Amino acid sequence: MTFIIGLTGSIGMGKSTTAQMFAEHGVPIWDADAVVRKLYGVGGAAAALIAKHYPEMMQDGMVSRSILREVIATDPKVLDHIQTLVHPLVAADRAAFLARSTAKVVLLDIPLLFETGTDGLCDAIVVVSVPSDVQKSRVLERGEMTKADFDLILARQMPDEQKRNKARWVIPTLKLDDARIHVKDILAEIDKDLADA
Repeated sequence: MTFIIGLTGSIGMGKSTTAQMFAEHGVPIWDADAVVRKLYGVGGAAAALIAKHYPEMMQDGMVSRSILREVIATDPKVLDHIQTLVHPLVAADRAAFLARSTAKVVLLDIPLLFETGTDGLCDAIVVVSVPSDVQKSRVLERGEMTKADFDLILARQMPDEQKRNKARWVIPTLKLDDARIHVKDILAEIDKDLADA
């Protein structure tokens, strides 16, 4: 039996960094964002679908994230439509990852874990979290989006407190060394669960 961890957290909470910590312990990672980037890239299955419906979002044969954000900011319904096109492709990739996995523990790194109902696939949920002021400064310091972009993304995500309430484990990511200890403790607890099963 493979134990499936669902890792989630709102934008800027340190999810990718924490996923890497699990990877350092040999846990195979399925990264939803990386899969979407691949699907949006040149030759990607989602790029072909989006080109058919929204040719203005294409640039050099791939979906332009910046144009996509601009269009969604003016018409949020476009995102709902794009998600109906892309989610089945993402789900198929995730299913293939799980089917070929022989590891004792795997991790699904999914920003919209609860919002898409994918938490139902997981044996336990880990939520990464920091105070909202730290989250905001982290995101805006990257220089990839405006405050309006950030607010739009936040509005589509379940509030941090709700996520934390649904999690078996919460990892604060203010200090990376503390987060590493949490990851190690979580994996030890899962080992114990599996041994007792």
